[in-house]
Amino acid sequence: MPEVPDDSLDPIDKLRSIVQILRGPEGCPWDIEQTQKSLIPNILEEAYEAADAIRTGNKANILEELGDLLLQVVMQSEIASESQEFSLEDVANSISDKLIRRHPHVFGNDKLDDTNSVLQRWEEIKRAEKNGQEKHILDGVTNGLPSLIKAHEIQKKVEKVGFDWPEAKSVIPKIREELDEVESAISEGGANNDNDNLAEEIGDLLFAVTNLTRKIGMDSESLLAAANEKFIRRFNELENNLEENGTNVIEANIERMEQAWEEVKNKES
Repeated sequence: MPEVPDDSLDPIDKLRSIVQILRGPEGCPWDIEQTQKSLIPNILEEAYEAADAIRTGNKANILEELGDLLLQVVMQSEIASESQEFSLEDVANSISDKLIRRHPHVFGNDKLDDTNSVLQRWEEIKRAEKNGQEKHILDGVTNGLPSLIKAHEIQKKVEKVGFDWPEAKSVIPKIREELDEVESAISEGGANNDNDNLAEEIGDLLFAVTNLTRKIGMDSESLLAAANEKFIRRFNELENNLEENGTNVIEANIERMEQAWEEVKNKES
């Protein structure tokens, strides 16, 4: 049986030693079978769980979820090191070098006094590093991002070259325009899942709403996550309300559910 790594080790070295044991001859069959690609879902899941813990503000959960996310970095690095591709040290050195290179206003002689200037300089350095590999401004947007986050990133990219609304309230007429087009598409083709025009117009509406949240300094993904949680909380209370009054959500009609919904909302206000 392998020995548990000594507590005297540096915490990162201790974690790496544990991962090495788990992937070793006497380790865990599941860990031994994993590859860099097989662990992609785990990275995404742990990133979302860490983000959710941060949103809720539960310190114990944040600590746990950031640990789970760190494990994914160590695991990926360990798998790569087994075939001499790169090591955890290479990963750390790479990000350290990039941070120094992309902060010439901190580690160099550039004078940048505001966030917008910093972000613009960051993009200039990033494009120079790519050495022409990205022919278009939006080539650097990651394809694998969730759609709301990707929309936010697209809009941030074009904002940096001046293709943007002057202020948040300027986006509202665009949202109204897109909503009108959604209504028109429903009138012309009906609200069904084979109405391609309606699907396109709803997508445009979502993109415009994302633009509004970005312009006021908010994040669409976080706002929708909060709205989801609020709906879940209220619907749970709606079910409780119905049960307290002798019925349940399966048996109640829409009018009774709407009444319960309003009662729940009024309790919160």
